[in-house]
Amino acid sequence: MTAIEDTEARPRGTRLPRRARRNQLLGAAQEVFVAQGYHAAAMDDIAERAGVSKPVLYQHFPGKLDLYLALLDQHCDALIQAVRRALASTTDNKQRVAATISAYFTYVEDEGGAFRLVFESDLTNEPAVRERVDRVSQECAEAVSQVIAEDTDLSAEESMLLAVGLCGMAQITARYWLSREGKLPRDAAARLVSGLSWRGIAGFPLHGTEGHH
Repeated sequence: MTAIEDTEARPRGTRLPRRARRNQLLGAAQEVFVAQGYHAAAMDDIAERAGVSKPVLYQHFPGKLDLYLALLDQHCDALIQAVRRALASTTDNKQRVAATISAYFTYVEDEGGAFRLVFESDLTNEPAVRERVDRVSQECAEAVSQVIAEDTDLSAEESMLLAVGLCGMAQITARYWLSREGKLPRDAAARLVSGLSWRGIAGFPLHGTEGHH
C-alpha cells in the first residue's frame, strides 16, 4: 500500500473507487496470507492491515476463501504471462530458454512472497486452490511445449513432457535459490540453470535437420 492509499484508507468513512479499494484489500490480504498462511490468517487481521472495517472487507469478498482465490488468480496469471512474454521475446531458442528460466527467478524474487501462495500453499487440499495451482503448471508447460513442437520433429506428447520438465526445474531451482538468501546472485543462478536446460533441449534436432539447435 502506498503512502497516499494509506492516508486515504485509514479514516473509516473514506470511500475509495471500487477497483482501488479492491486492490488495497488484496495487497493487505497478500501480506497476511504470506506471513501467516491461509489457516492462521483471519479476516480481522486483513481488515486491520487494510485500515478498513470488516463490513467493508465483506462487501468485496464474501469470505476468506474468496479473497484467497482472488489473490491466487492474480498471481497465477502473473507467472503465466511472464512465461509467455519470455517465449515471445526472441526467436533464438537459446535465448528463449534463458528468458523462461529468468522469468521464474524474477517471479519468486519480485512478487512480494506471492509465489508462496501458488507453490507452497497450506490449502492445496481445497479443490479450487488445487485447480489454480495445476493451471499454472499446465499453461506454462503448454506455452513452452508449443515452441518445442514447432521447432523439432517431436510429437505434441513428447514436447509436453519436455516442457513440464523444463518448467518444473525452473520453478524448483528458483525457489531453492531464494531459500539460500543471496549466496548466488539471481542472474548467475538463472544462467546456471539455463545452461543446464539448454544443453538438454538443444540435443533435439530442428525440423529437417540432423544437427543441433
